[in-house]
Amino acid sequence: MPDIALPAELVGEHFRITPVTPRVVRLEYSPSGAFEDRPSTFAINRDVVLEPSEYSIGEYQGRLTVETENFYLEYDRGPFTANGLKVEVKGGVSAYHSVWRYGQDLSLPADRQLALNGETQRALDGNLGGAARTLDVADGKIPLEPGVNSTVGYAEIDDSSSMVFDSDGRLRARAAEDGSIDLFVFAAGRDHVAAVRDYFAISGPQPIVPKFALGNWWSRYHRYSEESYLELMDAFRAEDIPFSVSVIDMDWHLTDVDPKYGSGWTGYTWNRDLFPDPERFLEELHKRGLRVTLNIHPADGVRAFEEAYEAMCEALGKPADGTAIPFDVNNDEFMDAYFDVLHKRLEDEGTDFWWIDWQSGPYSSVEGVDPLWVLNHEHFTRSERSIERPLTFSRFAGPGSHRYPVGFSGDAIVTWESLAFQPAFTAAAANIGYGWWSHDIGGHMEGFRDNELATRWVQFGVFSPINRLHSSNSPFAVKEPWNFPAPHGEIQAAHLRLRHRLVPYLHSMNYRAHHEGRSIVEPVYFEAPQYPTYRNDQGYLFGSELLVAPITRPAAKDVGRGSVEPILPGGMWFDLFTEQRYGTPDSGAFTQEMFRPLGSIPVLVRAGGILPLTPAGAVPEKIEDNPEVLELIVAAGGDGEFTLHEEWKASDDLVWSHVRVAVQASENSLSITIPADTPEVAREALERREWRVRLLGHDPAGFGDLEAQSSDATFAPGAEKLADELSVRKLSPADRPAPHASTITVTGLKVGEEATLTSTGFGTVLDDTEKGRDVRYARLRALVNDAEIGFTLKQAIAGVAAKRPDSLMREISAFGKAPSGHLPKTFDYEQASPELIAAVAEIWG
Repeated sequence: MPDIALPAELVGEHFRITPVTPRVVRLEYSPSGAFEDRPSTFAINRDVVLEPSEYSIGEYQGRLTVETENFYLEYDRGPFTANGLKVEVKGGVSAYHSVWRYGQDLSLPADRQLALNGETQRALDGNLGGAARTLDVADGKIPLEPGVNSTVGYAEIDDSSSMVFDSDGRLRARAAEDGSIDLFVFAAGRDHVAAVRDYFAISGPQPIVPKFALGNWWSRYHRYSEESYLELMDAFRAEDIPFSVSVIDMDWHLTDVDPKYGSGWTGYTWNRDLFPDPERFLEELHKRGLRVTLNIHPADGVRAFEEAYEAMCEALGKPADGTAIPFDVNNDEFMDAYFDVLHKRLEDEGTDFWWIDWQSGPYSSVEGVDPLWVLNHEHFTRSERSIERPLTFSRFAGPGSHRYPVGFSGDAIVTWESLAFQPAFTAAAANIGYGWWSHDIGGHMEGFRDNELATRWVQFGVFSPINRLHSSNSPFAVKEPWNFPAPHGEIQAAHLRLRHRLVPYLHSMNYRAHHEGRSIVEPVYFEAPQYPTYRNDQGYLFGSELLVAPITRPAAKDVGRGSVEPILPGGMWFDLFTEQRYGTPDSGAFTQEMFRPLGSIPVLVRAGGILPLTPAGAVPEKIEDNPEVLELIVAAGGDGEFTLHEEWKASDDLVWSHVRVAVQASENSLSITIPADTPEVAREALERREWRVRLLGHDPAGFGDLEAQSSDATFAPGAEKLADELSVRKLSPADRPAPHASTITVTGLKVGEEATLTSTGFGTVLDDTEKGRDVRYARLRALVNDAEIGFTLKQAIAGVAAKRPDSLMREISAFGKAPSGHLPKTFDYEQASPELIAAVAEIWG
C-alpha cells in the first residue's frame, strides 16, 4: 500500500487515478470496485506516489482534471473510453498527436503510412520499441514490444493481467475480473532519460551484475568432455585470449535417454562418460578464473532416470515408483524441492548460476501464470547462495524483467541481417530498462560461413552489454579465433583481449546503470531527441563516454573497408582507434558515413571524455581483481568528468571506491582525486597505483610545460610515424587504442588529496595544428594504399591532396573520365566510385 493517501476526488466507486510521478499516472477501473495494491511483476514499488502538493485537481465541464508540470488529464468518471479519458503531454512535443486516449485506434490507412527505420510505421503512437521475448530463428528485424518512450511524448504499459507478489513473496495470478483495467501512462515528452528513470522508480533498478559477467563468455552447443573442454580453456590462455565465464550447453547432462522417458532435452544428471568427476571439472574451471553456468530446459520435470529422482520424491512425499514428477511452477512444494534438492546439489559441486533455456511458452496449469516469469524471479533471488551477487541467464518475460539479468536473446541465424538487427535491438531495450542483453555473438545456427561477418560480429560483441561467443553443434560452426584465416583470427583475438581491458569502464557503467538508471547501451536519441536521430539506428551510446557504430554489412571491394552511417548527437568526437575528429564543439546532431578496415569499427570518445582501461599486459589474472596500473584515455577539445567506480572485497562484503577524474580544457588542467572516505581495503592499492593519462586528439607539442601538484608526473610524446601503422595489414587497432597518443604517467597520489596537472596542452586539438594536417594526409595515404583501384587513380588522389588540398573533393569525381596512360580508353578502376568518394570525404572533409 502507498504511504501517501490519495485525495478523495481521485478514487471513485469503480475508478482510481494515481499520479505516480510528474510524468506518470496510473489509471485503474474495476467493475467490482476492487483495486490491486500488491506489487506486480512490473510495478514492484507501490509506494512511489506523487505528493498531492505536486499536482492540482479540478473540474472541467463535469469532468475530473488532474494536472502536473508534465501532463494534463481529463476523465468523465465513467468506464474508460477514448472519448472519456485522455492524458495530454505538455511541452509542445507534437502539434496534434501528443494526446493519449484510452483504447484509441492509432492505425493509419495505407496511403498515410510512414517509413521509419526501414520499416512501415502503421500507427501514430510513435512508440520507439522496447524488447522481445526471443530472437529465436529471426533472420533480421522483428516487431518489438512497446517501451516507455515515443516520438509523440507518451507511452502506455498495460499492467492489467500481470502477475502479483503475494505476502509470501511468491508470484501469483491476479484475480480475473472482466473489464478490470490497470494502466500506467508515461507522459515524459521527449525526455527519454527521465521516462526510463520513472520506469525504474516504479519497477525497481537494474541490479549490479557480478564483475565476472563483464568479461568474455565461451559458449558452444557441443559434446565436450572434461578433457577436451579443459584443453580448450588452456589453449585460449596460451593464445592470451581471456574468458571469464564458461557456458556449458546441454550435453553436460544425459541426453541419450530411454525413449519411454521422452526426449533428453530436460536433464539434471551429469553425463559421467564425458564428465566422470563433475566436482573436479568445475574446480579446474574455477582455478582458471572461470565462473560456470549450466544449461537447463526444465519443462519435462524430473524423470526416473535422474540421480536426484528419489530425493525429489522423498521431498515431495510421493513414492519413487518411476512416475515422472511434472514441472509445475504453481506448486510451491515442487518449486522448493526444484531449488533445494535438484539444483542445490549441483551448486554445491561448483555450478555458479543457471542458463534457463525456457522454450515452452507462457502457459502453466493456472491461467495468468507465465513459467518464465517465475523461473527468472526464483532463480535470480536464490542464486545468492552460490555467488556474491545474484545472476541468472534467461529470456525477456515483459516489463520488469530487467530485475533479473542477464537476458538471453535466443538462437540467432548466422547472416548479415541478424547482425544488422542486434545493435538496434540492444539499444531499443533501454526504453524498457532491459540493459543486459547477451546475444549469440557470431550467430548460432543455419546461415553461412563468412569470415568478415564473423569478425564484425565479434567487434560488436566487445561493445555490447555481455560478450558471449556461441554456436550450434555443427562441427563447422566454430568460433575459436585460430580457426579463421589471417587477419580475421588475429583481429578477433585482439578484440577479445580489449574486452577485458575495458572492464574498469564497464564496471563503472554497471554501477551507473544501477544508481543512475542509465543502461550501458542506449539509443543516440536519448541525447538528441529529434526526428533525424529517431530514423537512424546505426550507432548507439555505450556508457557515458562512447558512441559505437558496428559495421553490419560487407565491405565495398574497391574501398576495402566496411561502412556505417551513424548519427552523432552533436559536439566533437574522436575515434578511439584512428584518432580522427568528427564535428566541432558547436555542431548539432549530424550524420557521418564512416569507413573502417577490418581491424576496427567506429568507437568514438566525446570531447573531454575520459575512458579508463587496463594497459595491455597488465590485466589481472582474476577478473574480479582491480588493476595495479590504469590508463585514462582523455579526449581533447572539451571539459569532462568521470567517476571510476571499483569494487573491493572486505571480509565477507563488497565495498566501492569512487575516484574522480576531471579535465578542464578551458583551464588547461586535469585532476585525479581519491576521496577521503575511500574504504580502508582500497586505500593502499589506490595510492600505489600507476596512472597513465593518454591524450587522444591532443597536440603533444603543448605539454612541454607540464606541472604537477600533489603527485609525480612524467610526459612521453606520442608516436610520430602514422602512414604505415594505419594500414589494415598491420596489428589490429584493438590491441592499441589511441596508438599515437602522448602519455602522462602519474604516481604518488594520496587519499583525500586532489592531484592536479596543468599544461597548455589540455586546451589544444591536434587536428587544428600543422601536424594535424600531416596526420590527415597519412590517413588518406593509408586509405588509398589499401583501396583496390587503379594505380593512376591512386596517384591522382594522393597528388592532388598534396599539391591542391582544397581542390581534392571538387576534382575527385572527374578522375579517370578521360583516357590516360598508353591505352586509348577509360577504365572503371580508374574512376572513383561513390563509396570511394565518401571514404575520402570522411577523412578530407
